Amino acid sequence: MIPESTPKEFSHLDPSGNARMVDVSTKPDVQRHAIAEGRLTCATSTIDLLRAQALPKGDVLTVAQIAGVQAAKATSTLIPLCHSLALTGVKVEFTVEDNGILIHATVRTGGKTGVEMEALTAVSVAALTLYDMCKAVDKAMSIGSIRVVEKRKE
Repeated sequence: MIPESTPKEFSHLDPSGNARMVDVSTKPDVQRHAIAEGRLTCATSTIDLLRAQALPKGDVLTVAQIAGVQAAKATSTLIPLCHSLALTGVKVEFTVEDNGILIHATVRTGGKTGVEMEALTAVSVAALTLYDMCKAVDKAMSIGSIRVVEKRKE
């Protein structure tokens, strides 16, 4: 028995229960934007090396920024049933704190579906890239708090 709070129809299942991509062809194009954030927590000594541009793998923030932008553009190839979108803007920014790096991604499109998955993917891959580039000096880092903080139609 399906609980009352559970939808009786799932958008990504056809009437036979097979997975499908939702048909959005009849939806109007709308300006859409989403912001996601996440955090890489690391040792203060790692942040000190980052600020001094002394990490062994170089300019980790620039590399992670490019990785985040690339990830947003590749979201539909990574997440099954996610629509390919013509993104009109992707911005990945970092706030370096004493014990970690806050990652923000803003993604925009003029399309039929939202861009929150692209923003989440940008943050996730930027965080993974930071982790990869800092792991030689910090084995105790963690990635977390990845979430959508804003989603809207304009």
